Amino acid sequence: MIFQRLIFSALAAALLVGSVQSGVQQWQAVPIILAAEQYEDQKLEAPASLHVHAEAAAHEHAHTAEAWVPADGAERTVWTWVANVLHAFSMALLVLAVMGVCLWRGTVLRSVPLALWTAAAGWLVFHFWPSLGLHAEIPGMDAARLGSRQGWWLLAALSAALACASAAGLRSPLRWAAAVAWLAVPFMVGAPQISADPLAGFSGEAQTALRDLGTQFIWATTWVSLSFWACMAVACGLAFQRWLRPSLAATFTRAIPVPEFQP
Repeated sequence: MIFQRLIFSALAAALLVGSVQSGVQQWQAVPIILAAEQYEDQKLEAPASLHVHAEAAAHEHAHTAEAWVPADGAERTVWTWVANVLHAFSMALLVLAVMGVCLWRGTVLRSVPLALWTAAAGWLVFHFWPSLGLHAEIPGMDAARLGSRQGWWLLAALSAALACASAAGLRSPLRWAAAVAWLAVPFMVGAPQISADPLAGFSGEAQTALRDLGTQFIWATTWVSLSFWACMAVACGLAFQRWLRPSLAATFTRAIPVPEFQP
């Protein structure tokens, strides 16, 4: 019964959050991506310093050269909405599960404030901390090898998750020091970056325009992420209060051992 309530709650939250995210993406990020794509054809042959990277990029994309992609227009918008809802569903499951653990540990916070704290941790783990080392990239920009970037992103997200767990779960006064240490780990390793200009293949005018678009894209992805997690907090808080908290509270209460009667 609790599992069914969890799935239903996550699905309801995902439909709302995924729809809101799709709207914010269309408003904030999509115009910048379309503007940047107009410059991609102007990119000249990669200079010698980027030759190794170009070979690596060609190798990485070789397996996806024939991959299916949706057509521009309504088809692309619909599949983007589907992807956003699926992503929101996975994050809603995670948020609700963490809220359930907090309730089991005896939190006294109400559902919506608890969801706000959980969503804030999610934003730190999945967006803010990784984006400090790896900025959002517009089409046409060169970057380090995909595998290296994926590995560092995973390290940054895992470190931020452990920092949140240390700060919230440990009872020791050293928990804040432990959290800071976890947060520092990915930056002690260092995010993978290329030594050359990521826009080296473009003319001066195109570089200026793309740098401006790149800055706008970083802010746009930040607003998209903030709206995603804020909406996730409200949706999961209300769903948790309506469908999950009563059942979980009753289950946890029954799980508490009753002391034996001693006259």
